[in-house]
Amino acid sequence: MTTTNRHGNPEGALACFKAELTEKDFEVFSKFIYSEYGIKMPPIKRIMLQGRLLKRIRELNMKSYSEYKEYFFSQAGQEKELLHFLNVVTTNKTDFFREPVHFIFLKENILPAFQEQDTKQLFKVWSAGCSSGEEPYTIAITLNEFQRLNPLFKFQITGTDISTQMLEKAAKGVYPMTKVATIPLELKKRYLLKSKDSANPTVRVHPLLQKNLVLNYLNLMESSYGVKETYDVIFCRNVLIYFDRPTQERVINKLCQNLKKGGHFFIGHSESLSGMDVPLKHIKPTIFEKI
Repeated sequence: MTTTNRHGNPEGALACFKAELTEKDFEVFSKFIYSEYGIKMPPIKRIMLQGRLLKRIRELNMKSYSEYKEYFFSQAGQEKELLHFLNVVTTNKTDFFREPVHFIFLKENILPAFQEQDTKQLFKVWSAGCSSGEEPYTIAITLNEFQRLNPLFKFQITGTDISTQMLEKAAKGVYPMTKVATIPLELKKRYLLKSKDSANPTVRVHPLLQKNLVLNYLNLMESSYGVKETYDVIFCRNVLIYFDRPTQERVINKLCQNLKKGGHFFIGHSESLSGMDVPLKHIKPTIFEKI
Protein backbone atom coordinates (compact mmCIF):
# COMPACT_ATOMS: atom_id res chain seq x y z
CA MET A 1 0.00 0.00 0.00
CA THR A 2 1.28 3.50 -0.90
CA THR A 3 1.18 5.96 1.99
CA THR A 4 0.99 9.71 1.63
CA ASN A 5 2.63 12.48 3.59
CA ARG A 6 0.86 15.56 5.02
CA HIS A 7 1.21 17.34 1.65
CA GLY A 8 -0.67 14.57 -0.11
CA ASN A 9 2.36 13.25 -2.01
CA PRO A 10 3.07 9.51 -2.14
CA GLU A 11 5.89 8.63 0.23
CA GLY A 12 7.66 6.67 -2.53
CA ALA A 13 7.75 9.75 -4.76
CA LEU A 14 9.12 11.86 -1.91
CA ALA A 15 11.77 9.24 -1.14
CA CYS A 16 12.73 9.34 -4.78
CA PHE A 17 13.22 13.10 -4.58
CA LYS A 18 15.42 12.69 -1.53
CA ALA A 19 17.39 9.78 -2.99
CA GLU A 20 20.96 10.45 -4.04
CA LEU A 21 23.23 8.72 -6.53
CA THR A 22 26.18 7.90 -4.28
CA GLU A 23 29.74 8.29 -5.53
CA LYS A 24 30.17 4.52 -5.29
CA ASP A 25 27.08 3.78 -7.42
CA PHE A 26 28.02 6.53 -9.86
CA GLU A 27 31.45 4.95 -10.31
CA VAL A 28 29.83 1.61 -11.20
CA PHE A 29 27.63 3.27 -13.85
CA SER A 30 30.54 5.39 -15.09
CA LYS A 31 32.78 2.35 -15.65
CA PHE A 32 29.96 0.53 -17.47
CA ILE A 33 29.22 3.52 -19.75
CA TYR A 34 32.90 3.85 -20.64
CA SER A 35 33.55 0.14 -21.24
CA GLU A 36 30.42 -0.40 -23.35
CA TYR A 37 30.07 2.91 -25.20
CA GLY A 38 33.39 4.73 -24.79
CA ILE A 39 31.63 7.74 -23.27
CA LYS A 40 33.58 9.59 -20.58
CA MET A 41 31.60 10.14 -17.39
CA PRO A 42 33.93 11.92 -14.91
CA PRO A 43 32.89 12.57 -11.27
CA ILE A 44 31.74 16.09 -12.16
CA LYS A 45 28.87 14.46 -14.16
CA ARG A 46 27.43 12.64 -11.12
CA ILE A 47 24.67 15.21 -10.43
CA MET A 48 23.80 15.32 -14.14
CA LEU A 49 23.39 11.52 -14.27
CA GLN A 50 21.42 11.61 -11.01
CA GLY A 51 18.96 14.08 -12.56
CA ARG A 52 18.63 12.17 -15.80
CA LEU A 53 17.99 8.82 -14.09
CA LEU A 54 15.38 10.26 -11.71
CA LYS A 55 12.54 10.22 -14.26
CA ARG A 56 13.33 6.61 -15.20
CA ILE A 57 13.43 5.55 -11.54
CA ARG A 58 10.00 7.11 -11.04
CA GLU A 59 8.64 5.30 -14.11
CA LEU A 60 9.81 2.00 -12.61
CA ASN A 61 8.30 2.89 -9.20
CA MET A 62 11.67 2.46 -7.50
CA LYS A 63 12.71 4.27 -4.34
CA SER A 64 16.47 4.62 -4.73
CA TYR A 65 19.35 4.69 -7.19
CA SER A 66 20.79 1.60 -5.50
CA GLU A 67 17.58 -0.29 -6.24
CA TYR A 68 17.81 0.83 -9.87
CA LYS A 69 21.49 -0.21 -10.02
CA GLU A 70 20.67 -3.71 -8.73
CA TYR A 71 17.91 -4.06 -11.33
CA PHE A 72 20.01 -2.62 -14.17
CA PHE A 73 22.88 -5.08 -13.67
CA SER A 74 20.56 -8.08 -13.23
CA GLN A 75 19.91 -10.38 -16.21
CA ALA A 76 16.40 -8.95 -16.64
CA GLY A 77 17.74 -5.40 -16.45
CA GLN A 78 20.42 -6.03 -19.06
CA GLU A 79 17.77 -7.47 -21.37
CA LYS A 80 15.04 -4.87 -20.86
CA GLU A 81 16.65 -1.70 -19.52
CA LEU A 82 19.73 -1.17 -21.69
CA LEU A 83 18.07 0.95 -24.39
CA HIS A 84 16.22 3.08 -21.81
CA PHE A 85 19.48 3.68 -19.96
CA LEU A 86 21.29 4.59 -23.17
CA ASN A 87 18.62 7.08 -24.16
CA VAL A 88 19.00 8.70 -20.72
CA VAL A 89 22.80 9.04 -20.68
CA THR A 90 23.46 10.17 -24.25
CA THR A 91 23.48 13.90 -25.04
CA ASN A 92 21.41 15.03 -28.02
CA LYS A 93 22.15 18.72 -28.61
CA THR A 94 21.73 19.45 -32.32
CA ASP A 95 20.34 22.08 -34.68
CA PHE A 96 19.59 22.64 -38.34
CA PHE A 97 22.58 24.19 -40.18
CA ARG A 98 24.72 23.91 -37.05
CA GLU A 99 28.30 24.99 -37.85
CA PRO A 100 27.27 26.27 -41.31
CA VAL A 101 30.84 26.44 -42.67
CA HIS A 102 30.61 22.69 -43.36
CA PHE A 103 27.50 23.01 -45.50
CA ILE A 104 29.02 25.95 -47.38
CA PHE A 105 32.16 23.88 -48.07
CA LEU A 106 29.98 20.95 -49.18
CA LYS A 107 27.99 23.18 -51.52
CA GLU A 108 30.82 25.30 -52.94
CA ASN A 109 33.77 22.88 -53.01
CA ILE A 110 32.89 19.21 -52.67
CA LEU A 111 29.76 18.97 -54.82
CA PRO A 112 31.07 20.91 -57.87
CA ALA A 113 34.29 18.82 -57.80
CA PHE A 114 32.28 15.59 -57.60
CA GLN A 115 30.04 16.66 -60.48
CA GLU A 116 33.06 17.31 -62.70
CA GLN A 117 34.37 13.77 -62.14
CA ASP A 118 31.45 11.47 -62.93
CA THR A 119 27.77 12.39 -62.95
CA LYS A 120 26.70 8.72 -63.04
CA GLN A 121 28.04 7.84 -59.60
CA LEU A 122 25.90 8.04 -56.48
CA PHE A 123 27.14 10.68 -54.03
CA LYS A 124 27.09 9.16 -50.54
CA VAL A 125 27.15 10.92 -47.16
CA TRP A 126 27.26 9.38 -43.69
CA SER A 127 26.01 11.33 -40.66
CA ALA A 128 27.61 9.41 -37.76
CA GLY A 129 25.83 10.43 -34.55
CA CYS A 130 22.82 11.89 -36.36
CA SER A 131 20.77 12.36 -33.16
CA SER A 132 17.19 13.54 -33.82
CA GLY A 133 17.81 14.16 -37.53
CA GLU A 134 18.59 17.86 -37.87
CA GLU A 135 22.04 17.14 -39.34
CA PRO A 136 21.02 14.57 -42.01
CA TYR A 137 18.03 16.72 -43.01
CA THR A 138 20.32 19.76 -43.38
CA ILE A 139 22.57 17.62 -45.58
CA ALA A 140 19.48 16.54 -47.55
CA ILE A 141 18.44 20.19 -48.07
CA THR A 142 21.95 21.05 -49.32
CA LEU A 143 22.04 18.09 -51.71
CA ASN A 144 18.50 18.65 -52.97
CA GLU A 145 19.36 22.27 -53.70
CA PHE A 146 22.38 21.13 -55.72
CA GLN A 147 20.23 18.57 -57.54
CA ARG A 148 17.77 21.29 -58.61
CA LEU A 149 20.61 22.86 -60.63
CA ASN A 150 22.14 19.51 -61.65
CA PRO A 151 19.28 17.09 -62.49
CA LEU A 152 21.63 14.14 -63.19
CA PHE A 153 23.08 14.35 -59.65
CA LYS A 154 21.99 11.45 -57.42
CA PHE A 155 22.73 10.93 -53.76
CA GLN A 156 22.19 8.79 -50.67
CA ILE A 157 22.44 9.77 -46.99
CA THR A 158 22.96 7.37 -44.09
CA GLY A 159 22.28 8.50 -40.54
CA THR A 160 23.37 6.40 -37.56
CA ASP A 161 23.03 6.89 -33.83
CA ILE A 162 23.32 4.95 -30.58
CA SER A 163 19.97 6.26 -29.27
CA THR A 164 16.88 4.48 -30.61
CA GLN A 165 14.77 7.28 -29.13
CA MET A 166 16.60 9.86 -31.25
CA LEU A 167 16.39 7.66 -34.36
CA GLU A 168 12.61 7.46 -33.89
CA LYS A 169 12.43 11.27 -33.72
CA ALA A 170 14.58 11.54 -36.84
CA ALA A 171 12.35 9.08 -38.71
CA LYS A 172 9.24 11.13 -37.84
CA GLY A 173 10.87 14.34 -39.03
CA VAL A 174 8.58 16.57 -36.93
CA TYR A 175 10.10 19.58 -35.12
CA PRO A 176 8.92 22.57 -33.06
CA MET A 177 8.75 25.80 -35.05
CA THR A 178 11.52 27.23 -32.85
CA LYS A 179 13.90 24.52 -34.10
CA VAL A 180 13.79 25.72 -37.70
CA ALA A 181 14.46 29.42 -37.04
CA THR A 182 17.98 29.11 -38.53
CA ILE A 183 16.71 27.83 -41.89
CA PRO A 184 16.41 30.52 -44.61
CA LEU A 185 12.79 31.38 -45.48
CA GLU A 186 13.07 30.18 -49.08
CA LEU A 187 14.27 26.75 -47.94
CA LYS A 188 11.56 26.55 -45.27
CA LYS A 189 8.90 27.08 -47.93
CA ARG A 190 10.44 24.41 -50.14
CA TYR A 191 11.26 21.67 -47.64
CA LEU A 192 9.07 22.08 -44.54
CA LEU A 193 5.33 21.54 -44.08
CA LYS A 194 3.58 23.61 -41.39
CA SER A 195 1.13 22.01 -39.00
CA LYS A 196 -2.35 23.51 -38.68
CA ASP A 197 -2.25 23.27 -34.89
CA SER A 198 -1.78 26.88 -33.69
CA ALA A 199 -1.55 25.75 -30.06
CA ASN A 200 1.45 23.54 -30.82
CA PRO A 201 3.15 24.92 -33.95
CA THR A 202 5.37 22.29 -35.57
CA VAL A 203 6.82 21.53 -38.98
CA ARG A 204 7.27 18.24 -40.79
CA VAL A 205 10.11 17.70 -43.23
CA HIS A 206 9.01 17.27 -46.85
CA PRO A 207 9.02 13.63 -48.05
CA LEU A 208 11.65 14.75 -50.57
CA LEU A 209 14.16 15.04 -47.70
CA GLN A 210 13.39 11.50 -46.50
CA LYS A 211 13.44 9.91 -49.95
CA ASN A 212 17.22 9.27 -50.01
CA LEU A 213 17.80 8.94 -46.25
CA VAL A 214 18.40 5.67 -44.38
CA LEU A 215 18.54 5.64 -40.55
CA ASN A 216 20.24 2.85 -38.58
CA TYR A 217 21.31 2.06 -35.02
CA LEU A 218 25.09 1.99 -34.50
CA ASN A 219 27.32 1.93 -31.43
CA LEU A 220 30.64 3.48 -32.49
CA MET A 221 32.39 1.31 -29.87
CA GLU A 222 31.56 -1.90 -31.74
CA SER A 223 34.61 -3.76 -33.06
CA SER A 224 33.13 -3.80 -36.57
CA TYR A 225 30.50 -1.44 -37.95
CA GLY A 226 29.24 -3.88 -40.58
CA VAL A 227 28.93 -1.01 -43.07
CA LYS A 228 29.47 -2.10 -46.66
CA GLU A 229 29.15 1.30 -48.33
CA THR A 230 32.05 3.68 -48.98
CA TYR A 231 31.22 7.35 -48.58
CA ASP A 232 32.27 10.62 -50.22
CA VAL A 233 31.70 12.58 -47.00
CA ILE A 234 31.44 11.61 -43.33
CA PHE A 235 30.02 14.00 -40.74
CA CYS A 236 31.15 13.02 -37.23
CA ARG A 237 30.56 16.28 -35.39
CA ASN A 238 30.30 16.85 -31.65
CA VAL A 239 30.45 13.10 -31.04
CA LEU A 240 34.17 12.63 -30.40
CA ILE A 241 34.11 15.04 -27.43
CA TYR A 242 32.44 12.32 -25.32
CA PHE A 243 35.32 9.87 -25.89
CA ASP A 244 38.84 9.88 -24.49
CA ARG A 245 41.76 10.38 -26.90
CA PRO A 246 42.61 6.70 -27.63
CA THR A 247 38.91 5.94 -28.24
CA GLN A 248 38.60 8.95 -30.56
CA GLU A 249 41.52 7.68 -32.65
CA ARG A 250 40.07 4.16 -32.89
CA VAL A 251 36.64 5.46 -33.88
CA ILE A 252 38.03 7.78 -36.57
CA ASN A 253 40.18 5.00 -38.06
CA LYS A 254 37.15 2.68 -38.22
CA LEU A 255 35.00 5.37 -39.83
CA CYS A 256 37.75 6.10 -42.36
CA GLN A 257 37.62 2.48 -43.53
CA ASN A 258 34.32 3.47 -45.17
CA LEU A 259 35.52 6.84 -46.50
CA LYS A 260 36.70 7.01 -50.12
CA LYS A 261 40.25 8.17 -50.82
CA GLY A 262 39.96 11.91 -51.36
CA GLY A 263 36.68 11.90 -49.41
CA HIS A 264 36.02 14.52 -46.74
CA PHE A 265 35.63 14.17 -42.98
CA PHE A 266 33.94 16.86 -40.83
CA ILE A 267 34.34 17.20 -37.06
CA GLY A 268 32.86 19.69 -34.57
CA HIS A 269 34.52 23.00 -33.75
CA SER A 270 35.26 21.92 -30.19
CA GLU A 271 37.10 18.80 -31.44
CA SER A 272 40.66 18.25 -32.67
CA LEU A 273 42.57 15.50 -34.48
CA SER A 274 45.95 17.00 -33.59
CA GLY A 275 48.61 14.35 -32.96
CA MET A 276 46.37 11.44 -33.98
CA ASP A 277 47.51 8.61 -36.24
CA VAL A 278 44.62 8.77 -38.73
CA PRO A 279 44.56 8.72 -42.57
CA LEU A 280 43.35 12.31 -42.85
CA LYS A 281 45.00 15.55 -43.91
CA HIS A 282 43.92 18.96 -42.67
CA ILE A 283 42.18 21.14 -45.28
CA LYS A 284 40.58 23.85 -43.14
CA PRO A 285 39.65 24.02 -39.44
CA THR A 286 37.42 20.96 -38.72
CA ILE A 287 37.59 19.84 -42.39
CA PHE A 288 39.80 16.91 -43.44
CA GLU A 289 40.49 14.83 -46.55
CA LYS A 290 41.33 11.11 -46.64
CA ILE A 291 44.82 10.33 -47.92
